Amino acid sequence: MKKTNKIKIKINGKIKLLINDYKLSDLLKNIKIPIKKVAIELNEEIIDKKKINKIKLKNNDKIEIVHFIGGG
Repeated sequence: MKKTNKIKIKINGKIKLLINDYKLSDLLKNIKIPIKKVAIELNEEIIDKKKINKIKLKNNDKIEIVHFIGGG
């Protein structure tokens, strides 16, 4: 079987194809997510935002991004 250079992830329920060796920080920049205003969950685990530059995405990773909304 030939190794592919694409991985498939699910982000907020939508499937997305990415190149292999894609970092979580690259994904967030690509989809223009304001990091300070969101919580990020990778495979049902909350991610420490200080570590997003070190996390490489893998095939079948599930990412949920939740925006904080102010109000009263």
